[in-house]
Amino acid sequence: MSSNSNIREERPLRERIADNPQPATLWIAGFLLLVAVEFGALSGTIMALPWASLMDKLPFLKPVAAPFATLGDALANLPTLLTREIFDNSGWQSPQGGWKGTFLGLSPAIVWTIRTVLIYAYSLAFLYWIWRGYLTFRQHYRYADWTPRDDMVNRFRRHSWGLFGFVVIFMFIVMAIFAPAMGTTTIERNINNPYSYSVHYLDKETNQVEEVTIGEANLGSASEGSSNVGPMTYDDYGRWHPFGTLQNGKDLYTFMVHGARVSLFIGVTAILVSGIIATAFALLTAYYKGIVDLGVVIVGDSIMSIPRLLLLIMLSAVFKDTWIAGVYNGGLLLALLFAGTGWPFLWRAVRGPAFQVSEQEWIDAAKSFGQSPVTTMKKHMAPYILGYLLVYSSMTLGGIIIAVAGLSFLGIGINAPTPEWGRAVAMGQGFVATSSWHISLIPGILIVFVVTAFNALGDGIRDAVDPQSESGDDTGAEVAAAGGGA
Repeated sequence: MSSNSNIREERPLRERIADNPQPATLWIAGFLLLVAVEFGALSGTIMALPWASLMDKLPFLKPVAAPFATLGDALANLPTLLTREIFDNSGWQSPQGGWKGTFLGLSPAIVWTIRTVLIYAYSLAFLYWIWRGYLTFRQHYRYADWTPRDDMVNRFRRHSWGLFGFVVIFMFIVMAIFAPAMGTTTIERNINNPYSYSVHYLDKETNQVEEVTIGEANLGSASEGSSNVGPMTYDDYGRWHPFGTLQNGKDLYTFMVHGARVSLFIGVTAILVSGIIATAFALLTAYYKGIVDLGVVIVGDSIMSIPRLLLLIMLSAVFKDTWIAGVYNGGLLLALLFAGTGWPFLWRAVRGPAFQVSEQEWIDAAKSFGQSPVTTMKKHMAPYILGYLLVYSSMTLGGIIIAVAGLSFLGIGINAPTPEWGRAVAMGQGFVATSSWHISLIPGILIVFVVTAFNALGDGIRDAVDPQSESGDDTGAEVAAAGGGA
């Protein structure tokens, strides 16, 4: 390759865009438009993370975080297209028939369905536009006509099992991001503070529109076997329940969509922290070997030798009275516990690839030219192991979600009233053989689907990165899928 070609390839992306700005400008304009119509919901998801709890527990953060809190209040008031204020399903049936207070006078079930379909349609359009951005980069701003990444993407697109996992996880993430809009009601009105709000409803005995607090309506809509509000039905107060109600009369679907946020927060936080630790240790042990590797092996094997469930229960009991246990009602504590006990499993998964790349001749060349260890690890070693890390992280994330549900089922996970899928299973275990079977069965099915989807996505990524692995034994993947033994 000529020296001119080398110089040309080293030009930064912004200069390549400046030479041909039209494709990038059109894509950026479309991206900004998609973000703008739902900016309030997207920013609200970020601001819903436990920043306020952290500020309460760590007062020294308040001067730094106060401007962000003000920004969050401003963002919450920004217009958003797909909201329950526009597509309102909280009306009541009039004595003359028809519905009052709902979007276009439609029934709450139809309004909720329209809102949900539009949310997923918007999310699909957003996903498609991200894909268009990748294709725009490939066509207009990438010098090479082909890279190994192209084959990886093509292999994954033909991997039906991996695509199944991707679709289910996409639906799960959309549910978590748009939880306030997707729920049939709000978590504040239905779960956290039901006696501070009221609803109108048509009393069928008097044929008059009455008003009652949501707390009282919940008591009259409880699913307790003998009395039941099942899936896809209305209660006596004209409220639509896609998944039915809990044993306390609260809407199960609203509980589930907000519980998805909690599960996703814990899983992603745990994976990010444990992934950073595992990557750092893998690079250090592969580069320095010897005593460094021995030290990490001893620490990692010591953690892995303890049954993880027992370790999590013990640590939860030890830290239950600390300030960190109050953040997100125990969500942040669980995330850090999973990260602290799970990094050895990820480290073991990427340690081999890290050692393999450390023996390559270009690593020796970098050392001989006096390149610093940090630069060598970051530029020449880390990219090689990131694919493996992504595979095992996706599988481990599913294991974390089911482990969190299991801990909540045992009563030592997320504290009430914060929604969590395992707690819903626990609340309904006494009604499995009754007409209120939905309380446990629906959350259980969703847990199985999501965990299976993360494992399927990991299989798809693995086979896309290394097609020869399709028929190979992958014990490490099985361990990761089980949450590292939890």
